[in-house]
Amino acid sequence: MQKIISYPISVIYYLCFSLCLLVFHPIQWICLNLFGYQAHKKSVDYLNFFLLRCTNLVGTTYKIENRETIPTGVPLIFVSNHQSMYDIVAMIWYFRRFHCKFVSKKELGSGIPSVSFNLRHGGSVLIDRKDPKQAIPVIKGLSEYIEKHTRSAVIFPEGTRSKTGKPKEFAQSGLKILCKYAPSAYVVPVSINNSWKMVRYGMFPVGLGNRLTFTVHKALAVKDYDFAELMAITEKAVVEGVNEYK
Repeated sequence: MQKIISYPISVIYYLCFSLCLLVFHPIQWICLNLFGYQAHKKSVDYLNFFLLRCTNLVGTTYKIENRETIPTGVPLIFVSNHQSMYDIVAMIWYFRRFHCKFVSKKELGSGIPSVSFNLRHGGSVLIDRKDPKQAIPVIKGLSEYIEKHTRSAVIFPEGTRSKTGKPKEFAQSGLKILCKYAPSAYVVPVSINNSWKMVRYGMFPVGLGNRLTFTVHKALAVKDYDFAELMAITEKAVVEGVNEYK
């Protein structure tokens, strides 16, 4: 029954969602080219604010736990499980003070109004998942960027999103590069719950009435751990915080 009800609501939702992407694309261009990074960053923040408001149309609500424990004034590496595109929208807005930059697949770098523009020009990086060698210098560049500018990287070590909510095995290579070239950074594990339910039927219709939770775990100073230990602690924290895994 929920799926049937969702069809007409999803049409309205996607019209609003698409309108936001179309409207903010030229706004981003103007902000970046006329006023620079900070103005562009602000435009991206508010794009994602309005995208979140669009999700309220399908009954989606959000809860961010322990955000106040995130260190300030240092580079950050957010490490999270990945369930849907809504993970990214929420993190950009709710963690906006930390200037989140994403490790994304190259396919997202073209063809999507606003999203592709931000990925190409906002500090995030695009990698070819079929070419691991290409990814190494790209991720290295991101780690040097967050180290220099005291910003944050977001990486989803599963590689692809989980369609059931259950976390997949974490790959180590991307996080290892980030930690190596951003030695003053803190790794911040984040567990995401219920985002997958937004796309339980695929992209259409949208799942209704979901409560998405983002649980921030204890930050770990890269310099205080060898990588194997850091990886193990991070993955354990993320996975144990995912309800579908329990």
